[in-house]
Amino acid sequence: MNLNFEFFFNNLPELTITGLAFGAIYALIALGYTMVYGVLQLINFAHSEVFMYGTFAMLWTVMALGGRDAGGIQLIAILIAALFAAMAMSALIALALERIAYRPLIKRDAPRLIALISAIGCSFFLAELMGLRNKIAGWFGLDDNLREYVGKAKINNSMAGVVEAPRWHVAGVNISSIDVIVVVAALAMMILLDQFVRRSRLGKGIRATAQDSETAALMGVNPTRTIQITFLIGGLMAGIAAFLYMLKIETTKFDVGFLLGVKAFTAAVLGGIGNLRGALLGGLVLGVAENWGQAIIGSEWRDVIAFVLLVLILLFRPTGLLGESLGKARA
Repeated sequence: MNLNFEFFFNNLPELTITGLAFGAIYALIALGYTMVYGVLQLINFAHSEVFMYGTFAMLWTVMALGGRDAGGIQLIAILIAALFAAMAMSALIALALERIAYRPLIKRDAPRLIALISAIGCSFFLAELMGLRNKIAGWFGLDDNLREYVGKAKINNSMAGVVEAPRWHVAGVNISSIDVIVVVAALAMMILLDQFVRRSRLGKGIRATAQDSETAALMGVNPTRTIQITFLIGGLMAGIAAFLYMLKIETTKFDVGFLLGVKAFTAAVLGGIGNLRGALLGGLVLGVAENWGQAIIGSEWRDVIAFVLLVLILLFRPTGLLGESLGKARA
């Protein structure tokens, strides 16, 4: 193994900014894991597919509205439409998961292991459903009409070249404007969500349910509605993450959520699962650690670094860096 410290130190600012951009995406996805775990004590492993459907919603919206040939104000309008499409798609999938996969189990007071198995099953189902969309379209005789959208069902789907982002040179540092947009947008959404959960009536209901659902119900909090709102918020954040991911990476696939989902879960655990601010911190730390590590020991070790970090945090600080649960969050 050749250690390339010279490259690392020569490009430290650029590596840090790029790492923060990836970490911001991990953090937004991690919010879904954190919020559901905080309320239900359940790891929603299907949340990675909630994110994946958001990436396709953005891609298809850009394609349908002619984003490949657009520019200027028209392209901005298309991207805004794509953002709302990604958020709507991810929110819809998240709500469907809650209604179909989890609510019946919650009403029957099923063991958490059963809910966990259900989450894993839903994850595989949703991924394979997207991977077989060409076959499904064929059943209805629409494969020719929708070829642009359902073709290449199990290989990369790209929107490369749609957004030509400028690069900025600041104090000798080469910065991608997309990286800056991703980090700033993620930070803004995290702040808004944090304030919503801490100060709004609905947010206080979420915290009350996370702390003691039975007592919260006695105080007039509707637990079913609260759980729905929790899944909805997680889905919206996953949709925003999908939009930012497509701006940066420009490519998606039916199984793109698997690895990103595991890394987002790692970020949630790293920061303290059930902790909103921990999700942000864990995501940023993970993104930077990955990017620094691959610069030193090689890009093929990027995923290994993430999982080694997960093992270390579970060994030495299993509650995460912040370790405060959603139900104990201070107002």
